[in-house]
Amino acid sequence: MRYNNRLALAATRIFGGFPRDALFFLLASFVNSTGKAVMWPLTTLYVHNVMGKSYGEAGLIILYQALFSVIGEFVGGNLYYRVGPKKMISGSFLVSAICLYAIAMTSSWPLYIALVCMVGFVNGIAMPSISAYIGFRWKEHRRRLYNVMYVCNNFGLSIGAMVGGLVASVSFSLTYVLTATTTLSFACFLFFFMKEVTTSADGAEEDSSGKGSQTGPVRLNRMELLGNVRLYLFVSIGSMFFWLSFTQWANGVAPYIEEKGLDLKFYSLLWTVNGLVILLAQPFTSWIKRRFAQDIVHQMLVSAIFTVTAFAFILFFHDEYVYLVIGMILATLGEMMLLPTIPTFLSEKTGRNAPFYMGLAGGFANVGRMIGPLLFGYSYDLWGIDSVFFLGTLASIAALLMFYIHSNLNKEKEPLQKAELPSLQQ
Repeated sequence: MRYNNRLALAATRIFGGFPRDALFFLLASFVNSTGKAVMWPLTTLYVHNVMGKSYGEAGLIILYQALFSVIGEFVGGNLYYRVGPKKMISGSFLVSAICLYAIAMTSSWPLYIALVCMVGFVNGIAMPSISAYIGFRWKEHRRRLYNVMYVCNNFGLSIGAMVGGLVASVSFSLTYVLTATTTLSFACFLFFFMKEVTTSADGAEEDSSGKGSQTGPVRLNRMELLGNVRLYLFVSIGSMFFWLSFTQWANGVAPYIEEKGLDLKFYSLLWTVNGLVILLAQPFTSWIKRRFAQDIVHQMLVSAIFTVTAFAFILFFHDEYVYLVIGMILATLGEMMLLPTIPTFLSEKTGRNAPFYMGLAGGFANVGRMIGPLLFGYSYDLWGIDSVFFLGTLASIAALLMFYIHSNLNKEKEPLQKAELPSLQQ
């Protein structure tokens, strides 16, 4: 009974105060992230075992998907107001679900490549739209909501990755069917759940009955928006370097563990540690924010310090497995401090222009995810694990430098409204 009371108290502390519709959105997002995690860790094995291709070709598939995701992020940020978040997000996930069902039923290698690229593209389109919608729809809750969604999605990833291994033991194709089903469910939920909204001058969205919102065609002055480099450029490049450094876990640590003669379950255990830290260290990161980084831009800076510390530590100390665990804990703390803050910053600082800037930032982040595996894969093959950790540490230092410049360029408290978009009645 006491344990149940503690769970109820913890749930109230995390989810208390959110509107009911926001809680439903969190639940649906959790289910969707769980379904996607069933598939994505197994892509390499699917290409090799089911499609009969080499591991090198599997790596190229992941590269293609990331590349099209980059393009999708840019497209999504540009089309947010022209198409509207409801149609864009639910439509993207509907197309993704159809492609995933088709992958499960095809044995054609060219068709498989095309479908995977399409999945990457439409998922990329949806990402900035979801972040912008959350920031506009629940403006007064968005700081906490971005953080709680990050925790829920990562918890879903942990569960999905575990379930994926069990499903794949029965059928690899079944993993795509399961992922497609959860994606389709999410698309249907969003189509019937998301409210038609208009956007007010400060970037807050209202339902279609809201008064005082201007309507009219949207025309993006992209050159003017791109000219506000201090808003997006350095945080975007910092995010790119952050994700580039983070890919060394998959493309350096994984083969290193195998090379040392350890079972690959020890690599999976690192991601279990990642998930547990995300769930259990929320009070610690909240204390860090209150004590040392109350401002959003300084939270990014502190996150980069944790990341540099993590990768510098494993650069010098990686002979024993326990040192990798310590590095993962520190790196996860940096991840927890950073990822919810970027959409929060862009929502608060760029107003109605947030979808455009979120698309830019997401595109840069995916570039880091895309080039990281190639960089670290070749480095490991040519020079071994020390080169991987050295390059990963350099990338994390570059991220720290970018966030430092960003923090110095964005010290003002008031949102910037230099290049506004007219709002659009959907």
